[in-house]
Amino acid sequence: MNRRLFTSESVTEGHPDKVCDKVSDSVLDAIFAQDKMARVACETCCNTGFVMVMGEITTTAVVDIPAIVRKAVCDIGYDNSEVGFDGNTCAIMVSIDKQSPDIALGVDNSVEVRDGGDDYDQNGAGDQGMMFGFATNETESLMPMPIHLAHKLSARLTEVRKNGTLKYLRPDGKSQVTVEYIDDKPSRIEAVVVSTQHSADVDLETIRHDIKLHVISNVIPKDLIDENTKFFINPTGRFVVGGPVGDSGLTGRKIIVDTYGGYCPHGGGAFSGKDPTKVDRSAAYMARHVCKNIVASGIADKCQLDVAYAIGVAKPVSVQVNTFGTSKYTNEQIQFIIDSVFDLRPSALIDYLCLRAPVYEKTSSYGHFGRDGFSWEATNKADEIAALAKTL
Repeated sequence: MNRRLFTSESVTEGHPDKVCDKVSDSVLDAIFAQDKMARVACETCCNTGFVMVMGEITTTAVVDIPAIVRKAVCDIGYDNSEVGFDGNTCAIMVSIDKQSPDIALGVDNSVEVRDGGDDYDQNGAGDQGMMFGFATNETESLMPMPIHLAHKLSARLTEVRKNGTLKYLRPDGKSQVTVEYIDDKPSRIEAVVVSTQHSADVDLETIRHDIKLHVISNVIPKDLIDENTKFFINPTGRFVVGGPVGDSGLTGRKIIVDTYGGYCPHGGGAFSGKDPTKVDRSAAYMARHVCKNIVASGIADKCQLDVAYAIGVAKPVSVQVNTFGTSKYTNEQIQFIIDSVFDLRPSALIDYLCLRAPVYEKTSSYGHFGRDGFSWEATNKADEIAALAKTL
């Protein structure tokens, strides 16, 4: 029997880094609502009393960035000085340039089209890099259980704050789940950690009782909890100062939270504030889509895809799949299926996943993967994959 523990964390939308992710993606959405061909690389930082938006944007859209910032921050719940940060009155700084023409050259006129090629060879990747996708059948979302449950805890923290169940909660918070695996299958929950910002007038005993009752019990399956499961709720005892007042925030600093909780490799690129010509984002979405459809088809219990690009080149420079011995098909056979069903060139996957649309603000918290409502989470190719596999 092989026993191991694995831990993943999540953070709420009020975490300073997530405030910045939401602002960056809100700016992207506002621009895409007017100009679907815009080039956007928008980053945000925040600290006590201010938000700064910076980056490179080339667009015909006319947007009011300060107004976008104030709405995003207030929607999170930072809307008065009592919670430590107020989107209505905070200082806002904007520093935006246009995209480098050297980068635009490679995106608009790829190497392949200069040498001949079809329409999808017209546009090269917006940067070099490698992106990973992953899926596993250990949860209904086809995500690893630790990050699946950690996101649910963070989302539940926000829900009970906003619906008034726990009025003393404040927007900042974190969760963490440790799962025990036996022979690579989830067996039980080893530990649950929840830290939540709160008002100064509530005692620790009340917080711990309420979080266990209204958050943990609502999310963690009872059959995974036993007498040895450990619960850590606000373990330092006090979390009044939080959000941008408690710590600075920066776009793209929660890349492991955004993806698979460390369960598989990460290429290193962040997502928020980037238009889909940046393969850091769009190819990672497509890689998740491919893996999810492979697992949903039933031909593998687990699937990881590694795709790499060169700037200005449409076709990936490498594609590698791994099913970790969970399929009766070889990795080479599954590679053949992927090549037959999916087109991984940037323009092709952008069109296929409908990524030139204002859909990004909703991705900025609780993970970019494993949630309904996004095109890359659809399993529309599962039947085609299953049918093709039968011919091999």
